[in-house]
Amino acid sequence: MDDGRLAVAVTQQVPIPLDARFDCRPGELLALTGPSGSGKSTLLRCIAGIDRGASGTIACAGRVWLDSARRVNATPQARNVGFVFQHYALFPHMTALENVVAALGHRPGLQREARARELLAAVHLTGLEQRRPGQLSGGQQQRVAMARALARDPLALLLDEPFAAVDRVTRQKLYRELATLRRTLAMPIVLVTHDLDEAAMLADRMCILYRGRTLQIGTPHEVMTKPVDALVARLVDLRNVFDATVQGHDAALGRTYLDWHGVSLEALRAPSFAPGTRVSWTIPVSGIVLHRRDRPSRGEHENPVFGTVEECLRLGDDTTIGLRVPAAGGAFVTLRVPTHVAQRNSVEVGVAAGVSLLADAIHLMPLRDAVPDASA
Repeated sequence: MDDGRLAVAVTQQVPIPLDARFDCRPGELLALTGPSGSGKSTLLRCIAGIDRGASGTIACAGRVWLDSARRVNATPQARNVGFVFQHYALFPHMTALENVVAALGHRPGLQREARARELLAAVHLTGLEQRRPGQLSGGQQQRVAMARALARDPLALLLDEPFAAVDRVTRQKLYRELATLRRTLAMPIVLVTHDLDEAAMLADRMCILYRGRTLQIGTPHEVMTKPVDALVARLVDLRNVFDATVQGHDAALGRTYLDWHGVSLEALRAPSFAPGTRVSWTIPVSGIVLHRRDRPSRGEHENPVFGTVEECLRLGDDTTIGLRVPAAGGAFVTLRVPTHVAQRNSVEVGVAAGVSLLADAIHLMPLRDAVPDASA
């Protein structure tokens, strides 16, 4: 159906193996994320037609760009995508205005300069039209690259790590500008990033890739709190991934009961896992509550566990705590609290502490006996 969406289903063996499937609707921003070497940038080049070795199908807005079964493989020029490269790939001998005009060959000559100025104004570069790339900051070069990508009136916009080459302050400003600009763009936008915070901040949905394979697609909240398996949990940096045995379910209370190496836990009901099944489970740091020493709270009765602090790392306003839990086979539980809370409770390495694992935050997954190193 021609609804303007970008639909990708491609495979290849070399040079980087791919087995990826996803779609992106008009006006949606989909983030492709995963470790280095997972095929993120290669997928963008396949969509743009720069890499032409993949098999499968790629279609956008009703136009078929790749259909290997029918021997269709459109040229990059015929695909009409806007592409912002990581290092921008601007023509160094051309001014900002000339770089954008160069992408307007499909428009009548008399319209090109006026349109280029409109696009540069849209990315906040009015007054800098005559500067060459060497006279522009990294953030300004990125804006020129964005204007040039949009100059093609593309059916889809592809962004390959577009914020990687700028400093943190500039990056935050560019995030805001992209969020504002995309409200006016009725096209699919695919962003490649290795930064999970960036993906969560900017994307409507995110696609997790590992060794070229699509593992999970969903909203950032879904993927980062309800991963489909332990591998995805590792890839989205969920520190607390454990295994347990399902003891039973209570439909009335909406609970599933677990045996975590001798510790009984309540979790949100997950009836797809039969009693006796070994499962993996995870909980985000936001689902772990540090017990107060001075005044216990009612919430401390929800899956309370106790141990010894083995890690206490202050990172500005937050402190990361690592708690060794002997009763659960020596499991290492990681949580994060405001630094003032850690100080008020005298949390430091070697002290005893208790935490509660909030039942509604515990997410069950199929057991994965061997989880590959996510950084590999």
